[in-house]
Amino acid sequence: MFPDRVLSGMRPTGALHLGHYHGVLKNWLRLQSEHPCLFFVADWHALTTHYEAPEDIERNVWDMVIDWLAAGVDPAQATIFIQSRVPEHAELHLLLSMSTPLGWLERVPTYKDQQEKMTDRDLATYGFLGYPLLQAADILIYRATLVPVGEDQVPHVEMTREIARRFNHLYGREPDFEEKALEALKKLGGKRARLYQEARTKYQEQGDEAALEQAHALLQETQNISMGDRERLFGYLEGGRKIILVEPDALLTEASRMPGLDGQKMSKSYNNTISLREDADSVTKKVRTMPTDPARVRRTDPGEPEKCPVWQLHQVYSSEETKDWVQKGCRSAGIGCIECKQPVIDAILKEQEPMRERAQTYLDDPALVRNIVADGCEKARKLAQETMREVREAMGLNYS
Repeated sequence: MFPDRVLSGMRPTGALHLGHYHGVLKNWLRLQSEHPCLFFVADWHALTTHYEAPEDIERNVWDMVIDWLAAGVDPAQATIFIQSRVPEHAELHLLLSMSTPLGWLERVPTYKDQQEKMTDRDLATYGFLGYPLLQAADILIYRATLVPVGEDQVPHVEMTREIARRFNHLYGREPDFEEKALEALKKLGGKRARLYQEARTKYQEQGDEAALEQAHALLQETQNISMGDRERLFGYLEGGRKIILVEPDALLTEASRMPGLDGQKMSKSYNNTISLREDADSVTKKVRTMPTDPARVRRTDPGEPEKCPVWQLHQVYSSEETKDWVQKGCRSAGIGCIECKQPVIDAILKEQEPMRERAQTYLDDPALVRNIVADGCEKARKLAQETMREVREAMGLNYS
């Protein structure tokens, strides 16, 4: 219905690690070459759980943006911005809160789950309860159609769709809607107006989804109508309401299989990470001191790769030939554990080398990062302001 637009964000929790790269950033790099993308630093979201320690947030914001740029996120292809620099997020969050049922927020799976896990923090706050609604505002304000998420985040996108649907139902009923839609129809021109009417009839009388898609495509191709008229015609296709907020789709991403230094999932909470830009000596030391198969007490003892955390890193980084060498060498005690670890060290350092090089440019000249973010915030804010004009008008808040 609306052009594809991807939105994704990260909370600023400090320097990113290789788990973030394999789990999120590699996906961003692919998406930025396929769709218009907006990637944002979710600094307000950081406050929902760390409101008592805001002093770390600023440093974490800039560290994380440098990590994105180091990983290859391209400001010429994607819009990079900071959530709090676009205050329209907060305005839409507030306006959506007026009509969002409390029960919708309380049933979000991660709400009670995080409260139980993060027992060291007082999360009985309005901000924490409302963070899924702020997430919804983050998405809806850009009329994003695609939101890359893992399976655990799909309920958040589904709730965002419900919020958009409810908003359009409540506020898409403008006076004289049908007359305005018919006036907009005339602006399509004779042939396009006829094709639109035929598709609308097929969809409304027969439920023909293909006809609906054809009508959506026709409206997208039409350049000579305003955004307001386009929204009316989208709404007129399906009934009698204007489409103001777009229902996004979840873009499922594969779960990262990036193991940490101890074999568990790589995570700061497990203290088992390698940072994106960690120096070579530190990476080498960390991998060399990784635990291995406990059966290999001596160099001559045979081992079992499946019981060794190092083998999990080989599965991420090594060729089939190297993995075959590890399997045979470990089980026969033909290679020692230090020998086995060296190809992993070499592969990680090779992966990090271009990241460190790209990051150095921004570390040498921090103004470059500030300018990229300032440009991104300006672009994002223009899109957000356009949506908020429509929202205010629909809610009767555009007083003259």
